[in-house]
Amino acid sequence: MQAPLVFDAEHYERLNNSRGAVVRDVLSQLKGQLGLRTAIDVGCGLGYFSDLLHSLDLQVVAVDARQDNVKEAQRRYPQVRFQQCNAEDPGLRQIGRFDLVFCFGFLYHLENPLLTVRHLHAMTAQLLLVEGVVFPGEEPIMALVDEGPTDDQGLNHFAFYPTEACLKKMLYRSGFRYVYRFTKFPEHPDFHEAAGWRRVRTMLAASHAPVQSSFLKPVRESRTAIRPCDGTSGVAGWDSVNRLLRFARKPLPRKVETLKRLIKGQ
Repeated sequence: MQAPLVFDAEHYERLNNSRGAVVRDVLSQLKGQLGLRTAIDVGCGLGYFSDLLHSLDLQVVAVDARQDNVKEAQRRYPQVRFQQCNAEDPGLRQIGRFDLVFCFGFLYHLENPLLTVRHLHAMTAQLLLVEGVVFPGEEPIMALVDEGPTDDQGLNHFAFYPTEACLKKMLYRSGFRYVYRFTKFPEHPDFHEAAGWRRVRTMLAASHAPVQSSFLKPVRESRTAIRPCDGTSGVAGWDSVNRLLRFARKPLPRKVETLKRLIKGQ
C-alpha cells in the first residue's frame, strides 16, 4: 500500500481550498476582460491548481521539478499536460508564452527566486499570479532558510525566502510594469494577522498593461533607504535592534533594574 503523499495532508487540503476559492473569484472577473485562454502552472506539485485552471476552460500546461510529482499529477489529471522542468533552468522559457502564468506556493522554495521571476516574466503574455510564504520584515530583502527534508520543500532543502517588499520589487525589476496586491485574501490563518500570530503568506499579481479588478490593488515598487556600502546608513535602526538583543540576554534581576532606571528617567 502506497504511503500518503505529503501534498495530500489535511492542512494542504484546507490551504488549497481557501486559495482556490479566491482564484476562482479573481479569474471569473479577469478571464473575459483579458482574453485568457492558455495557462501554465509552475511548481504544480500534484496538480491541484492545474486542474482548477482547466476547470475554468483554460488550456493548461504544468511543470514541476520532481518527476514523482509529474507522474502522479498526470495520473490524477490526464486532461492536463504535465512535464518535468526545474523553474530555475532557462529551458523553462522554451515551453512558450501563456496568457496566464500561475505560480502558487513555490517561489520561496528556490535558491534563485529572482532568476525564476525573470523566466516567469518572459513567459507571461497577459497576467502573472504568485502566492507564497514571505519572510517577515519591511525591507526588500531575502533570508537563506533551512527547510525540512520533505518533498514539499526545495530540491536541496534550503531556499531564499523574500519579504513581501522584496517580492514586489522582483516583479517590477524583472520587467513587469504593473504589480498588484490582492484585496481579498483566502479564509485561512496564514493570510491574516491575529494576536500572537503574524501573516505568513501573500498573493500578488503582475502584468504588462493595466488591469481593472475589484480583487487587485496597485502597489508601488519597494524601496530602501539603507545604503549597504555606507557605514553610517541604517545605524540607528541596527542600534535599536542591538539594544533590544542585549536587554533580552540580561538576567531577570538586571532587566528589572534597567526598567526601573527607564521609569525614573535615568
